[in-house]
Parts: sequence; C-alpha cells; structure tokens
Amino acid sequence: MPLFVMGHFSHHILTSITTPLLPFIKNSFGLDYTQSGLVVSAFLLAYGFGHLPAGWLADRLEPRKLMTIGISGVALAGMMIGLTQSYFLLLVFLVLMGLLAGGYHPSAPPLINASVPPEHLGRSLGFHNIGGGASHLVAPLVAVAIAGVWGWRSAYIAVAVPTFLFGLIFYYRLGRLNEREKEKPGVPRKEGGDPLNPQERMRRLVIFLILTTLTGAIINAVVSFIPLLIVDHFGQSAKSAAVYLAILYSAVFWASPLGGYLSDRLGSIRVVLAVCFFAGPVIFLLTILPGGWGLSVILLLLGTIIFGRMSASETYIVSFAPPEKRSTILGIYFFSGMEGGGILTPILGYMIDHLGFSAAFALMGATASLFTMICAFWLREGRQKVKMTGS
Repeated sequence: MPLFVMGHFSHHILTSITTPLLPFIKNSFGLDYTQSGLVVSAFLLAYGFGHLPAGWLADRLEPRKLMTIGISGVALAGMMIGLTQSYFLLLVFLVLMGLLAGGYHPSAPPLINASVPPEHLGRSLGFHNIGGGASHLVAPLVAVAIAGVWGWRSAYIAVAVPTFLFGLIFYYRLGRLNEREKEKPGVPRKEGGDPLNPQERMRRLVIFLILTTLTGAIINAVVSFIPLLIVDHFGQSAKSAAVYLAILYSAVFWASPLGGYLSDRLGSIRVVLAVCFFAGPVIFLLTILPGGWGLSVILLLLGTIIFGRMSASETYIVSFAPPEKRSTILGIYFFSGMEGGGILTPILGYMIDHLGFSAAFALMGATASLFTMICAFWLREGRQKVKMTGS
C-alpha cells in the first residue's frame, strides 16, 4: 500500500499544478476567464477521454505498464509545457498530458483489490487516495513558490524531472502483482442486505455512476476557479490562493480513509448520497461567507465532500463490477467525471464573465442539489422494488 500511495502522489503532483498556476498563466498570456477555463478544460477533457481506452486495455494488458505511462509519460508532457511560449502549444501539451494520464486510475483499484481482504477494500482505497490528495496539498505550495521566483514554466520543469524518474522505479517495484488480481475471484457485495439480481445490480450501478460523476464534474469545475475566486473576488494574492487550495486538499488525510471505512461498514451508496447532499449548499456558500476563517471552513467541507465521495465511489465500483470489466467500468467512471468537468469549466467561466462569481456558483450548487435528489429517488425506488419482489 505505501507503494501505491507514492504512485498516486506522483501521478497527480504534476497534473495538479495547473490550477494553482492559473493566475500566473492568465497574466502571462493576457487571458479572460473563458480562455482561462479552457486551460483547465484542455487537460480535463483529454484526461477524461484517456480513461476509456486505458480502462479497456487494463482489463487485457499488464496494468502496471499503463500506470507507469500515467506517471512518467505525464512528466514528459509537463517538460514540454515548461518549454512552450504560446497559448496554443500550451493547450496542445495539456491535451497530451491528459491522454497519457488516463492510464493510472483504471489500473490501480483492481490491483489494490488483489492486495487486501474484501472487508478492508474501502479503507484501503481511502488510504490510496491520500496519495492523490496529498499531491494536491503539496503542489500549490511548491508550484507557486517556484513560479514566484523563476516563473510558472520553471515550476512545470522542476516537478516533471523527479516525477519521470520515480515512474521508472515504480514500474520495477510493482512486479507482477497484476497476475494475482487476475486470479482473484470477484463476488459483488450486497449492500444493505438486499439480494440483487444482475439486471437490478446494473441499474443501480448506472444510476450510481450518474450521481457521483455529475457531482464530481460540478466540483471539478468549481475548484478550477477557486484560485481566481480568491484573487479577483476576495482581492487576495496568488500565494494566498495557493494556501487556500492547500486547506481544501488537507481534508484528504481524514476524509478519504473515513469515506472508505464508512463504505465498508454502512455501504457506499449511503456515503455517496450523504456527501452529495452537502455539495450544493457548500458550493453556494463559497462566495457568501467572508474570506479568512469562513472561507477556510467551507473549503475544508468541500475537501471532505471530494475525498469522501471518491473513496466510496471506487469501493462501490470495484465491489459490484464484474472482475473482467472492473477497469473498463472504472475508465467510464473517471471519463465521465473528467469530461463533465472539462465541459463545465469553460461554461462556468462564461457564467462568471457575464453573471459574476456569486450567481455562477449559486447556479452550480443548485444543479448539484437537484440531481442528487433525483438520483436518490431512483435508487430508493429500485431498492423498494427489490424488497417487494424478493428477487
């Protein structure tokens, strides 16, 4: 597990520096909010798309190869970003980084599933997600500190070099753990004690994917604009924006393992529904409460929602998906969330340009709340039908 945590950290350390560096990039190229949103969405759209072929391949090839591409390949793209001098090439290399990054997430959870007892799957995936969240915590502080002295391009290069080297080490250390994953039988768990036939199991899985990916897409879009919210709405510095992002991502250290632990004990659907119900009001309050302690508390709550949802969602998918299709379904899950975030980010930027931060964030929060209520009704209706029919 420590190796997986380090791998997850290395996968995200480079991909997570674009958002905190967005104020520097915006000023460097003279971008408006819509163009700034495209910087983030260029990576997110490609990142999401990259999960589809990567998930399909991970069910058929050695997963550690795809995971290594998701680390060292991303590092090479990061070096190219650090060398570019044009806005167009910046977008091109961000797209390349996103495509290469797609190999990690569909491959890692099945290998973790092969390494731990079934009753510890949730907390193990939560522990694994600490690596990804910790990179988001460290990246804003390191990247902004480097950018403040040598420029944002130097930040990409400085982070990319050690990441590339670790990716090579990671490949050899993983060995042949994926062979154990292929041999391990997979029996979908029954949450809440309800026996589920294959048709009902697939129905609930689809509704669950809609709920968690849509909520994740909205949150991704909102988080992309938090540095600009801090700088332009609250009138604070880019360094302060990096500190606030670090506060948000510090939630990973308790929210991620807690979300996995509660999924093992209470069921993943209950955990995801709970955090999704809180997402809408928290997004709305981002622009309502004053800066300082009020904003810090809201960002901690948003971080708790992000990482609790992630651990519970991965636990549910790995537990319920057929073993020969786990990576493929995980690829669809990450594809949907990333593509949704990539589409919503420039839309949110357009809304901010024309309506302002407060109205734009309020609309995003209302959308999240509405879809959570709809999906909760569908999931509850399906569960009641199972109890009535006894099948």
